Amino acid sequence: VQLQASGGGLVEAGGSLRLSCVASRSISGIAYMGWYRQAPGQEREFVAHVMNGGTTHYEDSVKGRFTISRDNAKNTVYLQMNSLKPEDTAVYYCNANSIAGIYWGKGTQVTVSS
Repeated sequence: VQLQASGGGLVEAGGSLRLSCVASRSISGIAYMGWYRQAPGQEREFVAHVMNGGTTHYEDSVKGRFTISRDNAKNTVYLQMNSLKPEDTAVYYCNANSIAGIYWGKGTQVTVSS
């Protein structure tokens, strides 16, 4: 499955962005759809994922600020990011974790200015 992420950009601290990730095929059979991020000089880290039944998990630093959701009918997963902080600056990658394998999108840059 190919994943295309979009919605990144430059925003001031306290602002919001919504990331979208569209899959090339149905995601209804994919157990986990998620987002990871990688800041310059750092390793890629988990941000959030949503299971097929709707259960979500978040990295501690984004709890209460980010919301992940999925629309299986549109083959799309979203990440609503509110109250953004400069430390959220990173390339955000969409991830699909299924029995068939683990897939990554190319990433979208999010830059939060102070």
